[in-house]
Amino acid sequence: MRGLRILLAGAVLPPLLSACVVHVTDDGPRVLERGARVSIQTARLEPVRSARITDGRLYVRVDSNGCTQAEDFAVHVDVSDDGAVGLGVEREDPDLCKALVPDGVELSWSLQDLDVTASGPFRLLNPLKL
Repeated sequence: MRGLRILLAGAVLPPLLSACVVHVTDDGPRVLERGARVSIQTARLEPVRSARITDGRLYVRVDSNGCTQAEDFAVHVDVSDDGAVGLGVEREDPDLCKALVPDGVELSWSLQDLDVTASGPFRLLNPLKL
């Protein structure tokens, strides 16, 4: 089963890490526990619909009830010994609104603001919501 997940992630992630700009938010991303794998493993990472890195920004599409904003999330950064960068987003503030947002919302953070200087490779640590 684990091999199937790895194979699926390898097939799904590359197309998700490219594309265009939709929504930009630069209101102070929170970077937590740089390089602390234990923290990332115990974090409650938000299931994401899509993710990509374009023009120096991390973009993720998440579910929303109408009030979801980038400030509601903490961004976890984990740089491995081989230089690979793991990125994960954790919702810290729930969206208690009642709007119908069937496609969710796309949020973004600048890699520079997240203090990510590596050029990759990048890994999304969040589970994918298909």
